[in-house]
Amino acid sequence: MKVEVNVDDKMHRWRWTCPNGHRTWEPTNHHFWCACCARAPEEEGSFDELHDKRRGETFERDEIVLKTDAGAYTDVYGEEGRP
Repeated sequence: MKVEVNVDDKMHRWRWTCPNGHRTWEPTNHHFWCACCARAPEEEGSFDELHDKRRGETFERDEIVLKTDAGAYTDVYGEEGRP
């Protein structure tokens, strides 16, 4: 089952967190990166899943379709993600 995440919609994005519960994540190169986790020496900054706080479920990167206000994330930023 694929789920959509609109990375430009702050209200929609607020419900998604990194595996450690932070909302400071960004999509990049077929995975995700969290600024809070990257600053903590005991945590890994990159990860492959997002947690949906509303549904209480975690989804792997290949189960997530990223959207932007301008269209599909890969159409706007390419396969490699944001520059």
